Order: sequence, then structure tokens, then C-alpha cells
Amino acid sequence: MKTDNSATLVALVGSRLCHDLISPIGAIQNGLELMTMAGAQASPELDLIRDSCDSAAARIRFFRIAFGTAGNDQHVSAREITSTLKGLTANSRIDAQWRLPDDQPRPLVQMAFLACLCCESALPLGGTIHCDKDGARLSVSATAARVKALPEAWDILRGGGDVAAMTPDRVQFGLLALLAAERDMPLTISTGEAGVRIEIG
Repeated sequence: MKTDNSATLVALVGSRLCHDLISPIGAIQNGLELMTMAGAQASPELDLIRDSCDSAAARIRFFRIAFGTAGNDQHVSAREITSTLKGLTANSRIDAQWRLPDDQPRPLVQMAFLACLCCESALPLGGTIHCDKDGARLSVSATAARVKALPEAWDILRGGGDVAAMTPDRVQFGLLALLAAERDMPLTISTGEAGVRIEIG
């Protein structure tokens, strides 16, 4: 077995987990719909279950793109991208805005979503994340009243840092750096007290 296919193996694991998790969540959503059609009375308990299922399904859709397989011949529509981000940030303190009107290659969207997760890590009190094109490069930027300093995490994106010391909640930094190197799409990182910016390509 080749040992230089780390990103491919990660993507396959991500796709498998998302595939296996979305089915039972979808079954619960269908069950709730059937209960409603059968005359079940609305209640805080049912609303909580429904909201939790919707949130879980939205996160899995996002994770399937961010951590799953991404063929070079695959594209993601602007509509799917915006709806995925909207579902992910619903009822949260994060406002994510996708400003590219056209369909985009899935590998690029994957890296953009990972960059969004990186930016989200720096926004403990919420904020705004923008995805846009800056010339030929994709730009993911975040602004907030408070931006958390993550020097070790940003160092990983700059080609340094200690990946072995990375915690699970920072895995997006390691995977984005790995994909950028594998796809020859350099990253430029800018950080400050009021925001962060990741340029891809």
C-alpha cells in the first residue's frame, strides 16, 4: 500500500462516515413528518427533535464536501453552496456569505469550506465569514468584534507548526494545509485583531 495518499484516505473515511450517518437522521426526519401527517400535536419536544435533526443533517452535508472525496471533474452549484452554508450557520452566531455566482470545482469548494472552519475557530463570539474571488485567487475572510489568536494553528497553514500536536477541533487546519500542498495551491494567511484572511491558489 502506498503511504503518500493521506488526503485520499481521509476523504474516503469522511465520505463513508457522512454516508452512514445521514441515513438514520433522514429516517428520523421522515418519521417526524409522518407523525405530523397523522395528527400529532405540536410540542416543544417535537420541535427540539426536528431542529436537532435539521442541524445535524446540515452539518453532515457541509462535512461531506469539506472532508469527503472531491474529484477534479466534479462541480458544486452556487445554489447548493449557499444553501449548505445557510443550513450550517442557522441559529448560530456565524454569518457565512458566498459571493461567487457560478458553479465551482468541488476541490476548490472543499478547500473553501475547510477555510471557513478555520475562520470559525477564531470567532468564539460569532462574526461574519465572506467567500469571494480576489483576482484569480479564492479569498475566505472573517471579521468580528473579537478574534481569537491561534498562532499554532495558523502556523500549520503557513507550512510550519506541529501537526502531531493538533487537537481534533483543529483538524481542518491540517487537512487544508495537506490539500494545498498536494494540489499545488499555495495559501496566504493574514491575521489581526479584527479579522483573519485565507487566500487560496
